[in-house]
Formats: sequence, structure tokens, C-alpha cells
Amino acid sequence: MRSYAIGDIHGYLDQLTAAHGLIAADRARTGDHEAPVVHIGDLCDRGPDTRGVIDLLLMGIARGENWIVLKGNHDRMFGCFLETPWRNDPSHDHLFWLDPPLGGRKTLASYGVDTDRDRADIHAEARDKVPPAHLDFVRGNPTSYQRGDCFFAHAGIRPGIPLDHQTEDDLVWIRDDFLYATQDHGPLVVHGHTTVDHATHYGNRLNIDSGAGYGRPISAVVLEGRDAFLLTEDGRKPLLPR
Repeated sequence: MRSYAIGDIHGYLDQLTAAHGLIAADRARTGDHEAPVVHIGDLCDRGPDTRGVIDLLLMGIARGENWIVLKGNHDRMFGCFLETPWRNDPSHDHLFWLDPPLGGRKTLASYGVDTDRDRADIHAEARDKVPPAHLDFVRGNPTSYQRGDCFFAHAGIRPGIPLDHQTEDDLVWIRDDFLYATQDHGPLVVHGHTTVDHATHYGNRLNIDSGAGYGRPISAVVLEGRDAFLLTEDGRKPLLPR
């Protein structure tokens, strides 16, 4: 059972377009134009064109592309800010979304919002300029997707908890308890959220966040059952468990 997946995007429309191009080339080689493409979340923040990223995804889904777009922690913070300028994500209360490390101001700048002023004024202009369809999209995207031998989630899962009982907080935010777990989770867990130098297979999980939020290329992978391959200009490169 074949599935494609794309790592964290972080507002880099050019990199997302390149990843889709690699998938299109693999589809042409295999003749498979039906396998879904799972976007692992974090559409926004740090990069220059969150608006363009969301527009591209909405247009693709509208024309019938078999695309699944998962909610990431940055997407959830975006939605929280649009609700109220004083709300922090409950799982990340030590930094506010507009603080420089998180990149929220770059997201709003892509919508033409002046972010060099009071938080309440930024919020008011953002509510006026961010299209309701974009807000509905980032709020309403699912937090997980399962297909065959793979379970997709932005951050990972809480080990030892049945997959159908995972919480949204864990699916979009978890780190150490998941990253250091060595047990088999059943399906291969395909995730992003924690940046690695390149897509890496750990046996029980596959991390595809290769650092687009820090200027590195977005990873696109194809999964055949539990077998994973990085898509490159030269074709597939096997991702073997470490």
C-alpha cells in the first residue's frame, strides 16, 4: 500500500512546490496517481509565504487532489492567536506566537499585516486580512491519519496509549516521551515537529522534518507498507532503519 508524505513546510511555498514535483515524478514512474499525499503539518511560521502555502493546498484539494493535511503545533498557535490576541497555546505557555523564535509575525506579514505595533492592533488587522477559509482550514485539519502499516501525526504519539485514544496535545506537541521510546507502536509512526538533518528511519518511527523552518529543503517520502524511500531528483533513495 503506497502513500506519500511531505514534512514540515513552515511557509516555504517554493520548497513545497518542489516536493510536489518530486511526487509527481515518482507517480509518473510508477503509474500510480491515486496514492494519497499526507502533509505532516506546520504549514505556517518562519518562512515568507504562509498565505501562498495555504492557498496552494486549498486549491489542490478543491480540484480533487488526494491530499491529507494534518494540523501541526504552529498551525494551532496561528488559530489560537486569531481567536484572541492574549491566548497562548495551552501546551506552550512560555513563548507567545508573535515572539521571534516561533515566527508568527512572518505568517501575518504574508497576509499584508503590519506586525510592528501593539498586539491588539496586530490581531484586529489579522482578523480583517486572513481569509476565513484559511482560518477554518488550520483549525479544522485532522491531527492524525492511518493508512495500512503507517500512522501519520505531526509530532508523534504517546507510547502505550491506543492510537484511537491519543490526545490532540500529544499528536501536535509531544517530544521526549515519544522520541526516546524504543518499543514497537504497531504501525510505523510517520511524523515531523522535531528537526533532524535529513529524513531518518528509527525502526518504529520515521521523522521527516528536515528543517524547512531553518532554511533547509522539505523532505518528500514514499512509503510502501513499512518500507520508506526519500524522493530525490535522481529517484528513490531507501531510508533504512538505524
